[in-house]
Amino acid sequence: MPWILLVLAGLFEVGWAIGLKYTEGFTKLWPSLGTAAAMIVSLGLLGLAMKSLPVGTAYAIWVGVGAVGTVILGIVLFNEPVNALRIGSIVLIIAGLIGLKLA
Repeated sequence: MPWILLVLAGLFEVGWAIGLKYTEGFTKLWPSLGTAAAMIVSLGLLGLAMKSLPVGTAYAIWVGVGAVGTVILGIVLFNEPVNALRIGSIVLIIAGLIGLKLA
C-alpha cells in the first residue's frame, strides 16, 4: 500500500508541476487553486508513504515519478523538444527508480 500511495503522490506532483504552467505566475484563479490542491495532496500522500518506507527511497521515487511524468507531459502538451539525449535520460531515471524499488 505505501508504494501505491507513493506513486499516486508522484502523479499529483506531475499535476502540480504542469499546473504551474497554466497558472501564468499565479494570476489565473482556477489553475492556481488546482495547482495548490495538487501540491497538498501530493505532499500528504508522500508523508503517508514515508510512514513505512525509507525517507531517501520515498523521496527519490516521488521526485523521479514527478520528473519523468512532467517531461513526458511537457513533450505532449507543450511541444517541448524530443531527442535521443532526453529520451535516454528518462530511461536512466526509470532504471534508477526500478533499482530503488528492488533494493
